[in-house]
Amino acid sequence: MQDFRVIRDYIKDNYGISLGDEKRSLVYSRLRGVMRDMGFEKFSDYFDYVRKDRTGEAAVVFINRITTNHTFFMRESEHFAHLRNYALPWIEDNFGKAKDLRLWCAACSSGEEAYTLQMVVQEYFENKPGWNTEILATDISERVLTQASLGIYSNESVSSLPAEWIKKYFNKYDANNMAIKDTLKKHITFRKFNLMQERLPFKKLFQVIFCRNVMIYFDNATRAALVNRFYDFTESDGYLYIGHSESLGSINNTYKYVMPAVYRK
Repeated sequence: MQDFRVIRDYIKDNYGISLGDEKRSLVYSRLRGVMRDMGFEKFSDYFDYVRKDRTGEAAVVFINRITTNHTFFMRESEHFAHLRNYALPWIEDNFGKAKDLRLWCAACSSGEEAYTLQMVVQEYFENKPGWNTEILATDISERVLTQASLGIYSNESVSSLPAEWIKKYFNKYDANNMAIKDTLKKHITFRKFNLMQERLPFKKLFQVIFCRNVMIYFDNATRAALVNRFYDFTESDGYLYIGHSESLGSINNTYKYVMPAVYRK
């Protein structure tokens, strides 16, 4: 139990993720494989190694094993419809001179959300030349960022997308998988990023931020700090999209409620 408490506190302090005691067996099961591969028998010895490793590589492996990454194309599709019908027209009307879209997909996981967003963006701006439609997609896990950058997904997972989008934005990879076309992939920048950084390293404000189904793992204080950082980096009247299982109602923030899981500065 003491080993788990030390690990739990480390994860909370460094990554903002709150793990209850009921997660102990899950955490141990996810770490046993890497411990066995590295020759550690005790969790305390392995965790001591993670904390003392100056290269940072041990911490990368550690957080990759701990974090849960579950996503799929068109997840919570109402948000993509709202983006298309309200947020993008607002961006076009108010930023048409610069033609600069600034959209951040925070906690992008294995890429399905980011690619869905880019498809919506491409469809909207298809006949509106000159727009910079590149979006930023970040995650703390290098493992899922590698998967996202490859852009290879099973036929089953892709099937939730409109048929015309599959034809337009995917190539057949093999009998069981499809690959995102480079014409879409080149408009997304995938980058490793820890949402717990106190200062966000961005020079410009975002018109849209997607951070969905992540804050459910944070306590109220961590959630409030993150949302207020988002607010500081959102354009006036810009949008924040969170997961339907999440709410800002229990934390002190200045976003205005628009619809379930959609807020506006």
